[in-house]
Amino acid sequence: MAVEIERKFLIANDAWREQISRSTRIAQGYLCTDIERTVRVRTKGEAAFLTIKGKNAGISRAEFEYEIPVADALDMLKLCPNVLDKTRHLVDIDGHTFEIDEFHGANAGLIVAELELASEEATYPQPAWLGLEVSGDARYYNSALSLMPFSAWK
Repeated sequence: MAVEIERKFLIANDAWREQISRSTRIAQGYLCTDIERTVRVRTKGEAAFLTIKGKNAGISRAEFEYEIPVADALDMLKLCPNVLDKTRHLVDIDGHTFEIDEFHGANAGLIVAELELASEEATYPQPAWLGLEVSGDARYYNSALSLMPFSAWK
């Protein structure tokens, strides 16, 4: 089984912007946001993907991702009640790639860094711009942001 092990952080300052290696606009929607599983469709640049994720167990969960035709993804996004709009910036540090999502639309103002790891115990760089870890805070899951956007938080 494919397993995703991921830590998620808020951003403490804008110093990461000087380290961006590349950026891509992403549109993603959720066909299912059940607590036991999510089914996501995403366009990322000129590619598209369908992703199924299992329930979180700590910072790990099952993940299956398949490339699909962009035309199919665009049609599937029309089935999603809310589509997230974000720019993903990649920052490479010491052999690790931080994926920094800068949200637009109803989630504007939220910037989150994600880092995939080989194990839950793996060490990773902690640059000065890396803020509070929010890995276990379900409000920051993209599926949750599609239902309760950052702009609606109190």
